[in-house]
Amino acid sequence: MNINRRRGAIAFFITLGAILVGLAVTLNVGWVVLNERTVALAVLGIILFSVLIAGVVLNTVFLVREVRRNERQDSFLNAVTHELKTPIASMRLYLETLQRRPLDDAQRQQFYKIMLADSDRLLATVEQVLKAGELGQRHRQQNRTLIDLEPLVADCIAVSLQRHHLPSDAIQLDPVPGAVRLRVLGITEDLRTAVLNLLDNAVKYSPEGVHVRCSLAITHYTWVTLRITDTGIGLPSNQFKRIFKRFYRAPGRAMLRIKGTGLGLFLVRNIARQHGGDATASSPGLNKGTTITLTLPLANPTTQTAAVATTTA
Repeated sequence: MNINRRRGAIAFFITLGAILVGLAVTLNVGWVVLNERTVALAVLGIILFSVLIAGVVLNTVFLVREVRRNERQDSFLNAVTHELKTPIASMRLYLETLQRRPLDDAQRQQFYKIMLADSDRLLATVEQVLKAGELGQRHRQQNRTLIDLEPLVADCIAVSLQRHHLPSDAIQLDPVPGAVRLRVLGITEDLRTAVLNLLDNAVKYSPEGVHVRCSLAITHYTWVTLRITDTGIGLPSNQFKRIFKRFYRAPGRAMLRIKGTGLGLFLVRNIARQHGGDATASSPGLNKGTTITLTLPLANPTTQTAAVATTTA
């Protein structure tokens, strides 16, 4: 109902803008015809007409953008409400069962395991929302440390395997070529959040089976790239940039069946940019998987030496 109402609002603003532009054209033509013998008045009319048209177009664009932004925010609120309510309802159900019925030790342990997983899901959602609000503010001034990316990514893979109850071969990290140490200067907590979000996305959007490959490599001598490739539902080319917007979720039936807040990739891109890098997406097409590439600047030798000296001190 809300979607139809907003689509009607968008159509209304576009129609109103077209009518106003038509009215402005009519008035300007009339002005020029009436004052065709007075060059100064004709020129003045054309200038005023141009300003009026620009104002109407900008106003229409602004209104349509605001309507779409409000639509994304409402979708986000609905998604967050679901992500918060579902694990709480699940934990409440299991707690009531434990309270009312006598259960053997094996059943109790199974209930505890499920409730712990629900609490992890709840905590992840809360942390994601808080992190989005934190990164939405101006760049934080924090002391950055030297981070070795390979063990950080390996640790995030272990967490994701445990969180989603996956076998060890579901997410694999390729060996780093040349056995070099890929170090960046950054905030460990933020980079960990970015990698975990990428892995969670790869798992979440692989409903037919999780087969994720991760690779780390040096590109253009001064950059390190983390590529995470899945074999999931894929993306059309017109969504490669949009999926990194706040609250945005790609359209399509397959996408709508998968729950989420629309904040994961927004966080990834903002964390990457705050570290001097970027995040991009690519896909061969629908149902052919997706690759997300996180690019970060390598710490140069001078920076590494200074960071080590600071740590030692």
